[in-house]
Amino acid sequence: MSCLLSKGRIQGTISFHGHSCPGLTIGIRAAELALREFGENEEVDLVAVVETDMCGVDAIQYLTGCTYGKGNLIHRDYGKMAFSFYDRKSGRGFRALLRSEADGGIGSGLRPLMKKIAEGHASDAEKSKVNELRDLLTKRYMSADLEELFTKSALDRPAPRPPRILESLPCEICGEMTMESRSRRFDGKTHCIPCFEKVEQKA
Repeated sequence: MSCLLSKGRIQGTISFHGHSCPGLTIGIRAAELALREFGENEEVDLVAVVETDMCGVDAIQYLTGCTYGKGNLIHRDYGKMAFSFYDRKSGRGFRALLRSEADGGIGSGLRPLMKKIAEGHASDAEKSKVNELRDLLTKRYMSADLEELFTKSALDRPAPRPPRILESLPCEICGEMTMESRSRRFDGKTHCIPCFEKVEQKA
């Protein structure tokens, strides 16, 4: 079934991100899956854990309201097209992993052309072909059933805990205040991470 989010919300997501692309569309559909599962009301305390830093994370933020600043969007740099969603109030959660076959083979033709563009070797015809394939892939992702796009699995661990307000300590090298949980001790002194890395780094 095609995406059920309103055209206004989809356009708002595109405006928030800055452009439309297949990666953003993956995030739109993952957010749609979360909203279908949990609904949108004050009874839900939604948390999103993303395993990628690609375009779709912007869609997760815009559509679900999970953001870095509120502490309910967590990035785990695994390089996987996977998104976990939890409701802290109910304890329910699931992980959605993009199926490798979800692109219908379009990606295998698109990736080498995008590499040529990045390296500055693509012809005008190849650049035009990339735009054509990107549009085709975006439409495919938007029109597919959610079950065709994602493998959905239950989560075997609880939601990440809410953020806590911790004490800040001055770094004894640069003097900048640093959250206690991010400080490091070296040679009896408190360091921020950048200063710690300078003095601790092996030659």
